[in-house]
Amino acid sequence: MFNISHNLNKKAEISVIFVDNNFKFQNQLNFFSKNQLKQINLFKNDFAELDLLKLDLLDNDKKQKIVIYKIKDDLKEYDFQKAGGLVYAEISKFKSANIFFDTDLSIDNYKYKFFSNFLLGLMSRSYNFKNYKFKKDNSKNILQSLSILSSDKATLQKSIRYAQNIYSGIEETRNLVTLPANILNPKKFVDEILKLKKIGVSVEILNEKKMKSLGMNAILGVGQGSSNESYIAIMKWNGNKSSKEKPLAFVGKGVCFDTGGISLKPASHMEDMKYDMGGAGTVTGLMKVLALRKAKVNVVGVVGLVENMADGNAQRPGDVVISYSGQSIEVLNTDAEGRLVLADAIAYTEDRFKPKFIINLATLTGAIVVSLGNEYAGLFSNDDKLAKQIHETSLKDNEKAWRFPLHKNYDKLMDSKIADLQNINYSGGAGSITAAQFLQRFIRNKTPWAHLDIAGMAWTKKDTEVIPEGATGYGVKLLNRLVEEHYEK
Repeated sequence: MFNISHNLNKKAEISVIFVDNNFKFQNQLNFFSKNQLKQINLFKNDFAELDLLKLDLLDNDKKQKIVIYKIKDDLKEYDFQKAGGLVYAEISKFKSANIFFDTDLSIDNYKYKFFSNFLLGLMSRSYNFKNYKFKKDNSKNILQSLSILSSDKATLQKSIRYAQNIYSGIEETRNLVTLPANILNPKKFVDEILKLKKIGVSVEILNEKKMKSLGMNAILGVGQGSSNESYIAIMKWNGNKSSKEKPLAFVGKGVCFDTGGISLKPASHMEDMKYDMGGAGTVTGLMKVLALRKAKVNVVGVVGLVENMADGNAQRPGDVVISYSGQSIEVLNTDAEGRLVLADAIAYTEDRFKPKFIINLATLTGAIVVSLGNEYAGLFSNDDKLAKQIHETSLKDNEKAWRFPLHKNYDKLMDSKIADLQNINYSGGAGSITAAQFLQRFIRNKTPWAHLDIAGMAWTKKDTEVIPEGATGYGVKLLNRLVEEHYEK
């Protein structure tokens, strides 16, 4: 990412200012000459229907590029993030830029909210994964230095720190999701998680021997066809050590590559299955954010890390496994593997940590993409209060989640004739709901629980205002805000 400075760069190739609805702004540091100010005001009438305007100012035969963004009175936090993303799209074409935060007089009423969200959107849009691109690409994303200026340095510094902390978690998730499966196998994922110890996250790793002793045959069955060992990684952030309250728990599906196993997927677009660990990626990114910003809350993150491969030792359709919970599962389709991973991870998390709630995330079903496309994650919950908190919070950062029903009649569709339950619904329809019903069976002590099916949200094939094409980092902002606004003290 670009370097951030608080010093005016007089040689910057482009500058950004903000105006209010009346086109009023401050000439911070007298950066613009009288002649340039006159040129800016010439566009006052043209700006009435625009939010963003690009100008070339001339002064003494020198050209000064400028971006003007209009801040409306009714803007919300995501609008500020969107503004940051749109501004980045303009300034990224240049090596250096100034941003004058004091130019709009109305910002004074909500400086911190504006500064932090604008910068978060700008940082988010700047993400560019080129780890394996050896040919130089000078066509975009060449911004090297950004000067951010405000007379309120304390608020600015606080805003930058907050934005950087949130973005660091988003970046972590995007990097994990983007890495190819030959690089990010379960062991490599463990290695990445262990790096969080440097920022205060405690980490515990359960290997296959330990999982076998605990009876985690559901997750072990998924990974038995792979030459790479399976793991459960446990991350703990104890930011409120004096609290006697139960911790919050987040559980993620981490299938580092999903061939479908013996129930082999079609070859077309199978490469997308490198991001079938998106849920685990989000949980890891969230734990990083909480640690970096020293969140005053106790949280545990649990991720099941496996590969679903097809070889002579792979799990077969029709196999029966005994899960950690003691429930037997008939595996009718080996491509419905994520719910098997989560079954053991959820039951173990509830049993060991007795959390205030459990929220699990998973790229679980194609059916949720059919239902919601790439606009909403599917939300399922046994607790109305938790579901409402997630839904309302999801709207604030545009990481939207829509609640689906759970019902005993759907639950019956997952009953097996020879085991306690089966891993798919053979009756057809309600694929996402019945997958959630399956997971709910492993909440055994009435713990408030929510399941987010993020199959349509972990990756985007087109740029959005704040997300470039590729891994989205979905859920990091949503869950961090949920913790911050509802559970932090």
